[in-house]
Amino acid sequence: MRNGSAGGARPASQQSMRQHNLALVMGTVAGHGPVSRAAVAGHTGLTRPAVSSLVDALLAAGLLTELGPAANGRVGRPGSALMVSDRGPAGLGLEVGVGHLGVCVTDLRGQVRAWTVVDSPNAALPPAEVLARLAALADEATETAAGLGLRPVAAVMAVPGLVAESSGTVESAPNLGWHHVPVADLWAGPLPPRVENEANLGALAELWAHPVAADFIHVSAESGIGAALVVGGRLFTGARGLAGELGHMPVHPDGPSCSCGARGCLEQYAAKAAVLRAAGLPPSRPGDTGSPRVREGDGIGLLAARAREGDVRVVRALEKAGEALGTALAGAVNLLDPAAVVLGGAYAELGEWLVPPTRRELAARVTVRAWDPAALTVSELGRRGPLLGAALATVRSVLEDPAALGA
Repeated sequence: MRNGSAGGARPASQQSMRQHNLALVMGTVAGHGPVSRAAVAGHTGLTRPAVSSLVDALLAAGLLTELGPAANGRVGRPGSALMVSDRGPAGLGLEVGVGHLGVCVTDLRGQVRAWTVVDSPNAALPPAEVLARLAALADEATETAAGLGLRPVAAVMAVPGLVAESSGTVESAPNLGWHHVPVADLWAGPLPPRVENEANLGALAELWAHPVAADFIHVSAESGIGAALVVGGRLFTGARGLAGELGHMPVHPDGPSCSCGARGCLEQYAAKAAVLRAAGLPPSRPGDTGSPRVREGDGIGLLAARAREGDVRVVRALEKAGEALGTALAGAVNLLDPAAVVLGGAYAELGEWLVPPTRRELAARVTVRAWDPAALTVSELGRRGPLLGAALATVRSVLEDPAALGA
């Protein structure tokens, strides 16, 4: 019995070590490529024969590709340069917004190979119809990817609401009017998607594509306001995966009623609808999914245009939104002490007018330390963040566990 037990445990240990080493080699090529096998051995500390065996497995699985001789400055026959493959396995990102739908395909290098965002009045449609429209877009994107030699191996869907991690059910998305929506049961598109909060995916895209710090708060806005916390380079989601509801943090407890049932939430002062109302502008009216427009009618562009023209009422509305945002963020900064705060989503397009009042409020209210104005930045990704993050989530999972794809 003892011999049998020892014999059974050994392969499992060897398999675990091999999975770790495959991920180590994959990550090294992703971070340093193009790179030779000898250089991979130098970066990882693995022996050259071990690296050669692992690289062969990754090549066979279509995860790496050889580009030709690698110039390494050494005497002797040059080795082949290795790169993460831009064909084969890929990530499929999906997004449901209040007024738009999006799909994205990225290769394992993180490059966007297919991108479609269309207007869609999702808040006025049944969830099943919304998901059917998104599935049709996903089918088209998958076909486009196939023509490029790409094969999505997993899908992640971004939604503006609270998601139950275990089931993927959208528990509450007030701005969509979704409550307890079983996405998996309604989905008829390619690959069953993992459903995630859009703010979380926006933060991860920021971390992976344009890292500002290992510890930061990412704030995004569309129809609502969401936030995500990255700690030590990893997303912090809370005990039940529901962390980050900055939009429903009370700014004025006796303020107007919110769609969540509380009063005086940040969304009543700094969400898109609130800013449009304060600016005296009509609410946005996104078009149908057949439109080639990319969120032209969502009001953000109108706010930015009017502010650039010096419209006093619009500029004042944005200033008040920034003050409310700074008030809410000050509590989070005092509590969490992040290295940076990043404004993403629609906020990135309005940063010119939001950042100054937000910085002033943070400076006045952050008491645990002197607030560095440079710690508040504007995302380079803007509203592309959640959809890009959804596609990159699959890419990251492949890089971290290539053995799952048969390597």
